[in-house]
Amino acid sequence: LSKFYGKAKDAGAELVINKWFALQASADADDALDTVKRLVEHEAFSRTTPNRYRAVVNTFAGANPRAFHAADGAGYAFIKDEVIRTDKTNNQVAARLCGSFGTWKKYDAPRQALMKACLEEIVATEGLSKDTFEIASRSLK
Repeated sequence: LSKFYGKAKDAGAELVINKWFALQASADADDALDTVKRLVEHEAFSRTTPNRYRAVVNTFAGANPRAFHAADGAGYAFIKDEVIRTDKTNNQVAARLCGSFGTWKKYDAPRQALMKACLEEIVATEGLSKDTFEIASRSLK
């Protein structure tokens, strides 16, 4: 994977690099969350580039159900933290990501409790944007 990234970087192939990120973020692997945490620290990752951000973080939340919905809630906590952090710089991206918790009532009781707690923490965040607040509070109803 690193050779592939190097070639894409040298070629200036930004869309290919986005796919490289997304492939890893969606991988059904035991260490998927750790991989995503490493990816958000990668030299080519940018929280201010929406397509790059979505290729990693939104892909993890939307295309990696095993890791996002892990019984320990670590995937939920990661996404909650990303929503809160990203809301400060790009509230539309954060609001869209917050929608990952929108189906919380469809899961088993332990996962419901974890996702609901994340939504409640998001709603309680001081200085939260109107967009993200609306998505989170609507999801809680």
